[in-house]
Amino acid sequence: MAASELYTKYARVWIPDPEEVWKSAELLKDYKAADSVLHLQLEDGKDLEYKLDPKTKNLPHLRNPDILVGENDLTALSYLHEPAVLHNLKVRFIDSKLIYTYCGIVLVAINPYETLPIYGADIINAYSGQNMGDMDPHIFAVAEEAYKQMARDERNQSIIVSGESGAGKTVSAKYAMRYFATVSGSASEANVEEKVLASNPIMEAIGNAKTTRNDNSSRFGKYIEIGFDKRYHIIGANMRTYLLEKSRVVFQADDERNYHIFYQLCAASRFPELKALKLGSANDFHYTKQGRNPAIDGVDDAKEMSTTRQAFTLLGINESYQMGLFQVLAAILHLGNVEVKDRDADSSIIPPNNGHLLTFCELMGVTYQDMSHWLCHKKLKTTSETYIKPVPKLQAINARDALAKHIYAKLFNWIVDHVNKALHTTVKQHSFIGVLDIYGFETFEINSFEQFCINYANEKLQQQFNMHVFKLEQEEYMKEQIPWTLIDFYDNQPCINLIEAKMGVLDLLDEECKMPKGSDDSWAQKLYNTHLKTCALFEKPRMSNKAFIIQHFADKVEYQCEGFLEKNKDTVNEEQIRVLKASKFDLLVELFQDEEKATSPTGAPTGKRTVLSVKPDKSRQGQASKEHKKTVGLQFRNSLQLLMETLNATTPHYVRCIKPNDYKHAFTFDPKRAVQQLRACGVLETIRISAAGFPSRWTYQEFFSRYRVLMKQKDVLPDKKLTCKNVLEKLVQDPDKYQFGKTKIFFRAGQVAYLEKLRADKLRAACIRIQKTIRCWLARKKYLRMKGAAVTVQRYVRGHQARCLAKFLRRTRAAVVVQKFQRMHVQRSRYRRMQAAALAVQCILRAYMARQRYKALVREHRAVIIQKTVRGWLARQWYKRTLAAVVRLQCCVRRMRARRELKKLKIEARSVEHFKKLNIGMENKIMQLQRRVDEQNKENRLISERLMGLESSHAAEGERLRAELSRLRSAEDDAKSNANRVTTLLEELARLRKELETTRSEKKVIEDWAETYRDEMEQMVAELKEQNGLLKSEKDDLNRLIQEQNLQMTEKMCKAIQEETQQLETDLNEERSRYQNLLTEHLRLEERYDDLKEEITLSMAVPKPGHRRTDSTHSSNESEYTYNSELAESEEGSRGGEDVTRGNLDMSLFLKLQKRVTELEQEKQSLQNELDRREEQFQRARARDDEQHKKARSAELEYESLKRQELESENKKLKHDLGEMRQSLSGSAGATSAAPGSPAYKVLLDQLNASCEELEVRKEEVLILRSQLVSQKEAMQHKDEKQTMTEPVLYVEDVQKMRDAGEITQAYISLKDTNRLLETQLQAQRRSHENEVEVLRGELQSIKEENNRQQQLLAQNLQLPPEARIEASLQHEITRLTNENLDLMEQLEKQDRTVRKLKKQLKVFAKKIGELEGGQVENVSPGQTVDEPIRPVNIPRREKDFQGMLEYKKEDELKLVKNLILELKPRGVAVNLIPGLPAYILFMCLRHADYVNDDQKVRTLLTSTINSIKKVLKKRGDDFETVSFWLSNTCRFLHCLKQYSGDEQFMKFNTTKQNDHCLSNFDLAEYRQVLSDLAIQIYQQLIKCMENILQPMIVSGMLEHETIQGVSGVKPTGLRKRTSSIADEGTYTLDSILRQLNSFHSIMCQHGTDPELIKQVVKQQFYIIGAVTLNNLLLRKDMCSWSKGMQIRYNVSQLEEWLRDKNLMNCGAKETLEPLIQAAQLLQVKKKTDEDAEAICSMCNALSTAQIVKVLNLYTPVNEFEERVAVTFIRTIQSRLRDRMESPQLLMDTKMIYPVTFPFNPSSLALETIQIPGSLNLTFLTRV
Repeated sequence: MAASELYTKYARVWIPDPEEVWKSAELLKDYKAADSVLHLQLEDGKDLEYKLDPKTKNLPHLRNPDILVGENDLTALSYLHEPAVLHNLKVRFIDSKLIYTYCGIVLVAINPYETLPIYGADIINAYSGQNMGDMDPHIFAVAEEAYKQMARDERNQSIIVSGESGAGKTVSAKYAMRYFATVSGSASEANVEEKVLASNPIMEAIGNAKTTRNDNSSRFGKYIEIGFDKRYHIIGANMRTYLLEKSRVVFQADDERNYHIFYQLCAASRFPELKALKLGSANDFHYTKQGRNPAIDGVDDAKEMSTTRQAFTLLGINESYQMGLFQVLAAILHLGNVEVKDRDADSSIIPPNNGHLLTFCELMGVTYQDMSHWLCHKKLKTTSETYIKPVPKLQAINARDALAKHIYAKLFNWIVDHVNKALHTTVKQHSFIGVLDIYGFETFEINSFEQFCINYANEKLQQQFNMHVFKLEQEEYMKEQIPWTLIDFYDNQPCINLIEAKMGVLDLLDEECKMPKGSDDSWAQKLYNTHLKTCALFEKPRMSNKAFIIQHFADKVEYQCEGFLEKNKDTVNEEQIRVLKASKFDLLVELFQDEEKATSPTGAPTGKRTVLSVKPDKSRQGQASKEHKKTVGLQFRNSLQLLMETLNATTPHYVRCIKPNDYKHAFTFDPKRAVQQLRACGVLETIRISAAGFPSRWTYQEFFSRYRVLMKQKDVLPDKKLTCKNVLEKLVQDPDKYQFGKTKIFFRAGQVAYLEKLRADKLRAACIRIQKTIRCWLARKKYLRMKGAAVTVQRYVRGHQARCLAKFLRRTRAAVVVQKFQRMHVQRSRYRRMQAAALAVQCILRAYMARQRYKALVREHRAVIIQKTVRGWLARQWYKRTLAAVVRLQCCVRRMRARRELKKLKIEARSVEHFKKLNIGMENKIMQLQRRVDEQNKENRLISERLMGLESSHAAEGERLRAELSRLRSAEDDAKSNANRVTTLLEELARLRKELETTRSEKKVIEDWAETYRDEMEQMVAELKEQNGLLKSEKDDLNRLIQEQNLQMTEKMCKAIQEETQQLETDLNEERSRYQNLLTEHLRLEERYDDLKEEITLSMAVPKPGHRRTDSTHSSNESEYTYNSELAESEEGSRGGEDVTRGNLDMSLFLKLQKRVTELEQEKQSLQNELDRREEQFQRARARDDEQHKKARSAELEYESLKRQELESENKKLKHDLGEMRQSLSGSAGATSAAPGSPAYKVLLDQLNASCEELEVRKEEVLILRSQLVSQKEAMQHKDEKQTMTEPVLYVEDVQKMRDAGEITQAYISLKDTNRLLETQLQAQRRSHENEVEVLRGELQSIKEENNRQQQLLAQNLQLPPEARIEASLQHEITRLTNENLDLMEQLEKQDRTVRKLKKQLKVFAKKIGELEGGQVENVSPGQTVDEPIRPVNIPRREKDFQGMLEYKKEDELKLVKNLILELKPRGVAVNLIPGLPAYILFMCLRHADYVNDDQKVRTLLTSTINSIKKVLKKRGDDFETVSFWLSNTCRFLHCLKQYSGDEQFMKFNTTKQNDHCLSNFDLAEYRQVLSDLAIQIYQQLIKCMENILQPMIVSGMLEHETIQGVSGVKPTGLRKRTSSIADEGTYTLDSILRQLNSFHSIMCQHGTDPELIKQVVKQQFYIIGAVTLNNLLLRKDMCSWSKGMQIRYNVSQLEEWLRDKNLMNCGAKETLEPLIQAAQLLQVKKKTDEDAEAICSMCNALSTAQIVKVLNLYTPVNEFEERVAVTFIRTIQSRLRDRMESPQLLMDTKMIYPVTFPFNPSSLALETIQIPGSLNLTFLTRV
């Protein structure tokens, strides 16, 4: 269709605007061919008449459909023109915060002026290995494409980064290099990638500066070649620099700075090592203060200085060189402060003793006089003479500045050379990737020589860019066999010829520089005369004769001729250079020593170059001198030519950096500045070339999927290509608007928009039909609901009326019944009131008479009680006085007797001490003392019984007397009362009559008061009921509140406990993960070491000396000794072949590792020998100590048992006495005579205290005597044993054998040694005896304190009331008994420990005795302990009763390992045999080695097994079946070691037979740890293998494949071809993933993998699926749509269904998919209101804030009916999630592996039932 037909009503167009460059407007009516005006409406609602050019009739540009806005590739736009490009970039940059966009082969990068979290290691890993169009645009995608093409095409690559100052070129180049360093890594130990990155801070310090446009502007161009070897690892790098801006050293404009290094030096001037430079603030120096703004916001120059110095150190520039560099830089600053004064008009002078010049000369090592002289003079040479001429002040200052610039340029080149040397490598370079960071096109108000060179370089780069773009377009058309015509594009070769051709600008400039009196004016005139009339690209300004204009590809630029000649010559005073060359400063001399050999002031390296580099010609010195005279322009042209040759020989990749605004505001877009840069950097030229042909390209499958809605059912054919052709011919009539290629359909510009319009119209009509049907259905449903509601209302109204009539009838009948019953009630009430009144009068009268009689009886009774009490009190007083006197008399008598007895006892005690010293009659004395104690106790008990009898008889006599007295008094009272009774009765009668009258009068008053009281009470009861109700309600509220608080507290506690538990689990998992990561790193280093060793071995062509073991069991001591000889052989072989391979291979790493291994082996062997020696000494010493300890311990045990029996007997006696005392006290508790303070109580207390003291004395004496007796008896027995064991036997035998004096002397010496040994043992026994005495004394003191405390408590209890006394005594008794029980339990536990220890020692001794008797003395290795004794008797066994062991010979071990591990095929074992059979066989062999007590065999078998498994995994580690098989068998072997270890925790589930099969001699706990580590390594290998298999399937199956056909549509694609979301033949689908998961699961089940381990593997599988899918979703804008969210949720549901089928829902796999599920839900939920934002925040708790915002920014409508997410809504989400504490990381870590655990899983299989199949070739094994 014609383009004009698209300009219909509501069509949107772009019109020019002076402010916004382009504005959007909408047509108000259709356009017709004759119209000269378009009626438009702007977006702000204003109407506009847009006049068309009457000559051209060019219509305004059409606007793309909304669904195409924000595309990743600008070439995907239907309309390709400047406003579409600008709008797309603005939408992506402002709304979506996306700074990268593709434009064909160009990556457009807009500087955000803000740090974005899109450059981390996770992003690098996400882009690694991906196709360029599959992911969102990124600098990493360009770097990955370059890296991939280098490896695939075997061709060098280049990344060309260009743009204005401040656009972000340096940062983009830095990130590209970081990507290469991270992805490739270095091939040697030198960490070249770190050095490549370390060169950035150095070059930024010496080559970057702050400008008005950029705080870190690169003031030079650089091309970095990163070299790679054949494995595509970084091996080195090289840097070329171009056109350093030397003028910045001496001059800076306002708000600009000098190079960063000067300010870093000034900021670090306070450091001690920099004090000698005499620096200060940057404002103190002329060269750093001209910009009047020496600081940059947010930059710490002192910190940057530290970074620069660290980078210098990393690149091998030592401290002395660094200080030299800083010395030169400081000298430049001081040189700038040298003041030059006028002497006269033609001469100048430097004042004497100028401080800054003195410092300059001191730092540079030159003389003050020479430098001050040649700064103000110059030398003129003629043919015959030489003149020294003074120069005026201005020339002197220029000469000073020229010298400063020259020194800095030399220093810059020197640093670049040394950086290149540090990055240089001796390894042969296979390929390289170059990164060009060069200045973009520049135009300022005043443009000089620098801008001319920069724009000249950009002209060359633009020409190369245009040719490359045109070449790619041509290749694409030829590949698809599309007929094409030559596309016209702008060729800037005429502009290049104007600059560099013969008689061009540069040629004329060099010619003018050779003229003796050449000037800028004369050069300008030559330019006018040569080019003004001959070249259309050269113009002359109207108002100037010292400027010229060149029409560049981007814009016209006016250059000022002033300064061109001087900058091109770059002259410096030769005499000043000679002064510097004569310096004593070595570094300065080194800077200028190659003065004659310099080929370029741009820092071109002189070292080894790449294949395309040009080496300097050193053949003739004269030529070098000639080279020195080259102008700057000529040198720059030559270096630029070399750069272009390099770029033309590589595959270029383009990055165009755009500066969005001049104010460095974050995410602020200035359309004017953006368009200016887009025109300058060639992006629009790319668009123009693309638009001239067929810019829109669709595959047939994509076209069919997108526009299937426009086809009828009959149009759909099996051949999709033919279907697309037929439909397209019907839809687009003009065949020139499209072309059919082999795999794609090519469309002209605008055709996709037309097809989108047809599609939208078709969908809109379908929507209208759907809406019509739905609205009809809704209206009918509403009518039916209203009809049903009306019928229901009528039914209810009629029913209500009927109910009202029935209610009226019932009320009428009820009224009659109520009247009847009310009348009856009135009559009955009247009768009852009369009856009640009569009864009340009778009742009151009778009650009054009864009360009178009762009062009389009460008075009589009380009088009797008073008399009885008084008489009793008098009798008790007399009794108390008598009792007190008797008790006091008894106390005195008993005290006297007790003192006499005490005196006798003390005398006896002293006599006991005397007898104790004499040690005669001890046993008899002890028995006498014991009998006396018993007699004393009997006397105490008799006295107590006698006292109790006296008290009871005295109490009975007093009671009898009190009864007799009360009887006599009552008789006397009766007589008196009978005499007065008559008179009393008469008086009482009169009084009663009077009271009767009073009572009658009071009765009426009381009745009135009762009536009033009743009313008040009723009112009060009502109020109380009301208050009670309120209180009840308050109580209920409080109860409810308390319950709620309890629930809240419970929930908080549960939540806190749960959080703490989760935290602990997280910490545990982190520790496990950290440990397992260390194991992984250890395995990686081992593999690397083995690879290097194999590589060395192969390169030396030396045959292997036999089977080599990998040094992979460092965690086990035994495994390190097994193959020492083989390691030594390999080391010798390595040393022997070192000289052979030194020239071809870098062996430094291998030699270092080899040397380190040797040292470790030697050190380990020495440590092991020392450990064995110490262990033998310890065993011998422990044997001697055990013998002594056993004998001493027996005495100690006897003493402890004696002591315990004594204490128990004393404790029983005390309990008995205390019980009797309590009984006596409780018996006399009722008597007043036993109260505290009474004589009886004092007597009793004194007796008790005396008895206790005497008991303590006796007990102490008995314990001391018994302890001494026992110790002496033990010593005598020990001495007798020694004598009987040594003297009789040895002495007799030795005497019989003595033949000469020498033997007698020797016997005498040995006898003396024996005596000394006995004396030492006696002294040790004495010391131990003294220590035990001290311990016993302490125990006796504690017993005394305890008795005192018991007495105090008893006294306190006796003062309490009887009830409290009993309760307190019971409480105290319970406490005491509890403490005693605890003490006894502690003693019992101690003795149990002692018994266990002795039993263990006995077992050890028994085993050693058995070994000595059998003549087999073997050293026990450190990794084994003895659990059970090995009896020296033979165990009888039956021949046919197998014990689950396999016997093999030592020489068959290699055959066993080879057949069972190395050559075993997992598939046959898994299908035909029992799971874990190799593990069972190995364990049965191990059992036999343990059974025969062969530790060497055990060690070698385990080590061989572990190393062989590692070897198998190294060889076939990428085979999932092999890895799964050995993971299962390793775990089963580990479980067997645990199950049969003999530990109780692992024997719970064993049968009796299995318990009999436990290992008997060796504890293999350390080997269990080694096997556990091996299992972890195998598990991680399994996960990596599984990940490698799943990785290619995940994105295609989970994201790209349409599981639900027709839901998601395909949007137009650009030149950057993304992966099709339609399942073509050979692509992966969700079914592919499920089939692979089924395969994994079935293989693990066949191999008998533990169920818990399978759950962990499945959880890890689902985590990888979820993480990879989510990461790709976050990096692919085309996947973030509503329909894709539905596809993802469906795919996740299929995965969950798979989990249900396998009964794995509780393994935690579903939870790992939660972030992906929430991301899919986020794509589908509403995203408009604040309520939606709140719902999103609560729903997406598994996603981070960055991920949520990223998804919302990437959300892209696929159809016109979907709406984009508003920017305000995203801001709302960010504000609500601001308080979240989470990691800022955007992507999930796909390399994360959950820490694995191996829960113990015992086997029920009996070992004796296992049969070995013949297919395993293990016939040499014998069942035992």
